[in-house]
Amino acid sequence: MSSCPCSSNKFLGLILIVVLAATGLIIAFSGSKTTMNVNSQNSAKSIYDFEVLDIDGNKVSLSKFKGNVLLIVNVASKCGYTPQYEGLQAIYEKYKDQGFYVLGFPANNFANQEPGTNEEIKEFCSTRYKVTFPMFAKISVKGEDQHPLYRFLTSKETNPEFAGEITWNFNKFLIDRNGKVVARFSSKDKPESDVVIQAIEKYLNQK
Repeated sequence: MSSCPCSSNKFLGLILIVVLAATGLIIAFSGSKTTMNVNSQNSAKSIYDFEVLDIDGNKVSLSKFKGNVLLIVNVASKCGYTPQYEGLQAIYEKYKDQGFYVLGFPANNFANQEPGTNEEIKEFCSTRYKVTFPMFAKISVKGEDQHPLYRFLTSKETNPEFAGEITWNFNKFLIDRNGKVVARFSSKDKPESDVVIQAIEKYLNQK
């Protein structure tokens, strides 16, 4: 005896409904995860809430720098301001024993002036300028693909006093020992300039 075609169609229809329902649940779950990630980024209270990759690709929580004064700089290898690496290394060496770090974030957002790979950037910095301060993987510091750390640093909601788009390579943010942004310097402000040095020393002296 042959099976009823209508029963077979009903069975196939039931399977299709189950598959579609399962697909919908997967999409909904994925969407909720994305939303949670975005909300997590938006809820950051300080730079210590961020995890980044170092120049070698290792995950680093910025909370490891708690209690130190930091100068966060978006750097580039083929910029007119690139010689500032020398000044950044000099102030790092001068103040590191007092709890000071320069954190370098390569970015290719301006005139394609950081086109290299992380390996090439590391090689350039270490051989040309003898950089020993922490360097991180290349990121975007503006635009749709802006890294969450720089979204935090430039947003009026999270950093109202020093917010604003990154204007060029070698913009600088000074962070105090509590993780608060306390100053911002333009590309034209050399690391060894009086205005930068005075600010660094001021917050190093605040225990």
